[in-house]
Amino acid sequence: MPEILHEIEIEAPPETVFRAITTEAGFMEWWTLDVETTAEEGSIATFGFYDRSTVFRMRIDELVRDRLVRWTCLGEVEEWTGTSLLFELIEDEAGGGTVLRFSHTGWRAVTGFFRQCNTTWGALMYRLRDYCEGRTPGALFPG
Repeated sequence: MPEILHEIEIEAPPETVFRAITTEAGFMEWWTLDVETTAEEGSIATFGFYDRSTVFRMRIDELVRDRLVRWTCLGEVEEWTGTSLLFELIEDEAGGGTVLRFSHTGWRAVTGFFRQCNTTWGALMYRLRDYCEGRTPGALFPG
């Protein structure tokens, strides 16, 4: 099965990155302004795009504070439904930063949409890094 894999070094501690990938305030600074989430295993996070013409619902399967976030996409976009997303945070002992390993797995096929999502996730990794390092990239998607 096709997989989207990204890794980026972030000059910020894991707790900063963890907040950016688990809180509404964090997501709004790098991904989308239309987000509803609670950092609790079993809860559903909702991300809206283009005035909610596109909505992703993610079940939060696993949270390990400052180390790991795992989701399963429940819908609404057919190609994403059933896929898994993993944010793995590895502390850089030497420099006090974080290595973020991101994967979006379980895709059924390599399609044009898969390729677009891969490109978008790559861009989002840099926005996430910039936000965690104190810059203000703003949400890639206004809502």
